[in-house]
Amino acid sequence: MAVTEPAPAAISAAHSAAHEGILRRQSARESAARTYARALPIVPVRARGLTIEGADGQRYLDCLSGAGTLALGHNHPVVLEAIRKVLESGAPLHVLDLATPVKDAFTTELFRTLPRALADRARIQFCGPAGTDAVEAALKLVRTATGRDGMLAFTGAYHGMTAGALDVSGGAQDVRVARLPYPQDYRCPFGIGGADGAELAARWTESLLDDPKSGVPLPAGMILEPVQGEGGVIPAPDGWLRRMREITAARTIPLIADEVQTGVGRTGTFWAVEHSGVVPDVMVLSKAIGGSLPLAVVVYRDDLDVWPPGAHAGTFRGNQLAMAAGAATLEYVRENGLAERAGVLGTRMLTQLRSLAAEHPCIGDVRGRGLMLGVELVDPAAAAPVPGPRSVNHGPVPPAGSAGSSGSAGVSGGTSGGTSAGHPLPAGAAGAAGAARPLALDRFPRPLPPAPELAAAVQRECLHRGLIVELGGRHSSVVRLLPPLTITDEQAAAILDRLADAISAAARPHHG
Repeated sequence: MAVTEPAPAAISAAHSAAHEGILRRQSARESAARTYARALPIVPVRARGLTIEGADGQRYLDCLSGAGTLALGHNHPVVLEAIRKVLESGAPLHVLDLATPVKDAFTTELFRTLPRALADRARIQFCGPAGTDAVEAALKLVRTATGRDGMLAFTGAYHGMTAGALDVSGGAQDVRVARLPYPQDYRCPFGIGGADGAELAARWTESLLDDPKSGVPLPAGMILEPVQGEGGVIPAPDGWLRRMREITAARTIPLIADEVQTGVGRTGTFWAVEHSGVVPDVMVLSKAIGGSLPLAVVVYRDDLDVWPPGAHAGTFRGNQLAMAAGAATLEYVRENGLAERAGVLGTRMLTQLRSLAAEHPCIGDVRGRGLMLGVELVDPAAAAPVPGPRSVNHGPVPPAGSAGSSGSAGVSGGTSGGTSAGHPLPAGAAGAAGAARPLALDRFPRPLPPAPELAAAVQRECLHRGLIVELGGRHSSVVRLLPPLTITDEQAAAILDRLADAISAAARPHHG
């Protein structure tokens, strides 16, 4: 008797029913705190590279990449082979912090990629299993090493969801954490952007630390992201980052670089601090270092290694499969020049996104570094507040590239492939070198109000077109693109085409 194949319509209906059933049970069973599942109602069942297939049979281009975890995309062959080798070897999968050949190979490969000045003196603490655990370890490390308690952190930061990590993230109110301005162009905290805004941010930091009446005692450390991810894809200016290194080094304050999302080639160098030439005292690493599996470590200078045995631990810090997958990922990125490829392709995509912004008044700013890109959506129909006459006297400001305050290098160093143009200085604002320079702040344009509802609509329209994107920023108004480093030119073009269509469709009902 012949077997009759089910009709395509019947298969589609069955897929749809399974898809809806899983989503319905998730809604009934899972926590109200779930996040991505609310904005992205899909049920992934298969994935390869950039592509995800849902239980309903739909295919999507994934520009979320596990929030930056999937440097090589989904199920890359070298990652699968590394995992398969460990499984077939009979090696133990759970070993706490015991030494194993797999761990030794991972550590060797990781140290090979680190900035040389750090790698030569590095120690590593395996944490488990997420980046927030590594942040907790880093905070504990510098507090133990310095005997001090306070921390310096930045507005807009995101370092995780555990108590200590939340304390140093933007929005927290821990009295032990001093908040510093993070420089940016479009929504500069000083209203001017560019090198001048970064210079004021650096001087603010110096003043806070050197003023005996500031209320901020010498801290245990400073923690920063070379590119703020959840904060809205905001690359730190290279010159400003060098100033933070100089300021902290001069005051014996350990500098912690949170490279959880920026690391492993994402921004165009293997580690984002390499753009500025900065060597931090501590690096917090997770996400891509595990090759899609849970792994988090802290790498730090050996003279900070004064905490006693058991000062920081974690049951799952010996994840052998993650170490094998991570070593394979690190090696593949290094040997195939994927960081450099991310820099070239990211610059091209940034240029194309800026052309798109010229066509859409609802795009307030485009920024990013490498394959870490952000599009900030605004409401062009809402009039920006009209500023009254204001001015600020910067005092003596050196020309670009000359010595800054306290004998430090200026902050005007480039950010190749970095932030957007921001607010240019008005004619005559620069002044003569060393002269007092009053700036009429009402001459600087103010950014339009953020449009979080429009951003959410763009995300929905992207999903309808088979494109998965994330939202971020202070007001959840930034569409974020974090594609895998392995995307092709054709895939990059498809991503931008779908995003452009989604913005056009979402903007129509919002702005007529």
